[in-house]
Amino acid sequence: MSDEFNMSMRKFLKRVGVTSQRAIEDAIRNAELENPAGRKFEIKAELTCNELDLNHVVVGTITSRGE
Repeated sequence: MSDEFNMSMRKFLKRVGVTSQRAIEDAIRNAELENPAGRKFEIKAELTCNELDLNHVVVGTITSRGE
């Protein structure tokens, strides 16, 4: 693949990673959980592109560090 493609891919994935981390952290903080430390949350991310007929799902678990 071209350098331009690789650069645009990296920028997109960095944006996804940074904004997703912020969203998850905000959600945990705003959930008003009594004790979030050590709590496990099932997370699912879905990546879609209609033009490429792409539907990629990643499922995992995140353990909260608490506040």
